[in-house]
Amino acid sequence: MSLRLHRVAVDALDPAAPARSRAAAPGHRILLESAAEVVVGTDEHACPGLVSVPVPERRKGKNRRHLDLVPDDRGAEVARPPALGAIQAGVGRPADAGRTVLAAPEGDGLCVLGPKRSPIG
Repeated sequence: MSLRLHRVAVDALDPAAPARSRAAAPGHRILLESAAEVVVGTDEHACPGLVSVPVPERRKGKNRRHLDLVPDDRGAEVARPPALGAIQAGVGRPADAGRTVLAAPEGDGLCVLGPKRSPIG
């Protein structure tokens, strides 16, 4: 079974601001900018990427970064974390959103995604 880092996600009041600062790094650029996300990477075929997503609240202690992981078998990976102390976290996403949000024992989140070949998809 394989599990690859797809993107690192950063919550932000204004997702374009952190994305633009990261896009200024040599070899990086904004690959996608929409109301839902701003993706930065070296190119649209190179993972991992960095995605900034909008949130309505200021940070109050929660880390605003989480991992987006792409497994070979999403069902198997989602079934495995409870044995490691993680739980599925209901964050208001529909069941068909293409991701399952998990929370680690200390509350840090990660998303297990469906198949991906690009940091913008």
